[in-house]
Amino acid sequence: MTAVQPRIDHTDLVEHYFNQPWSDGLPVVPPTPERVAAVVEALGGDPHTLEARIPPRWGSLTRELLAVNMVMAGCKPEYAPVVRAAVLALADTRFNLNGIQATTHVVSPLIVVNGPIAREIGMNSGGNLFGSGNRANATIGRAVRLIMLSVGGGIPGELDKSTLGHPGKYTFCIAENEEASPWAPYHVEHGYAPEDSTVLVIGAEAPHSVTNHISDDPQGILDSIASTMSTIGHNNAVLGGSCTVVLGIEHARTIASFGWTRDDIRRYLWLNGTNDWDKVSYGNRYAPPGGTTYNRNLPKWYPRQSGRQVPIVFTPDDIHLFIAGGAAGRFSAFLPGWSTATTPVLRAIDDDTVPTGDPGGLECSDGSCRL
Repeated sequence: MTAVQPRIDHTDLVEHYFNQPWSDGLPVVPPTPERVAAVVEALGGDPHTLEARIPPRWGSLTRELLAVNMVMAGCKPEYAPVVRAAVLALADTRFNLNGIQATTHVVSPLIVVNGPIAREIGMNSGGNLFGSGNRANATIGRAVRLIMLSVGGGIPGELDKSTLGHPGKYTFCIAENEEASPWAPYHVEHGYAPEDSTVLVIGAEAPHSVTNHISDDPQGILDSIASTMSTIGHNNAVLGGSCTVVLGIEHARTIASFGWTRDDIRRYLWLNGTNDWDKVSYGNRYAPPGGTTYNRNLPKWYPRQSGRQVPIVFTPDDIHLFIAGGAAGRFSAFLPGWSTATTPVLRAIDDDTVPTGDPGGLECSDGSCRL
């Protein structure tokens, strides 16, 4: 009698995952039990631990499912603390991932890593940091996006209603160039110790390059950035909220040589990054009959008068400033944000605090969490 041969499954796993509705459109690494177990161990073990609930579907992200998405994205196990911290920051009610996942705007969460862990895992904070070529940057951001797709249900055309999107919706993760920066790092400026490692998540559009190869003083360089900020087409211009400025190394060193601080930079950009009221309100021709309100999101103190200037964001602290990029090239970048409906969240890598809020609680898609 001939022995029964075991059935061999010739299914192409890469093609199989392409066909799933939560695919990001790129090939994934098959999540074998061995690979997943290694990442679960790096996360602290116990695969059934619930890490977070991910909107808008409010799927349950277990430690095992977090590991699966990390493997599929191509992460090494040592990236686990950064991915976990980023996901927990996204799940914080203040960030309003529910609204960001479902909006028609192009916004995507930008992840910025500070502290020793960025160097330990080999993140790119230098040349081409927003581009290709670095495994840690690329796969950490991609793992977060896969979680937003598969667990949160943010599938384009379904719960993700973005009209255009932008390339950062594949992966959007960088580190600050602390070694080359003339100032203390972002996380130190916000109260952490230099030896702490942190993750910031902030809603952002794609980077807009700012070029200035001529100015040899702070005002000239920052006027170029303020000019890039001062347009009427991005969301900050009419909805406020937060924005991101990435100051290139050459620009940063020139500004620092005059004794300016990070706070000086933010305040200067807030003061000079403004729009003319007549332009941003289109001559106020869309106001209600007899009214003077162009947009209800604008604070009451905004000068709604012809000839007046209104700031792009409400306070200097709404400008989140990072020093990054390669050593050569007098370039910086401005990344507009979404609106007051989201608040950036800064979180320590080793913080085990459960994110605020739950899916059965407050609905934040209209920005009510800021009230």
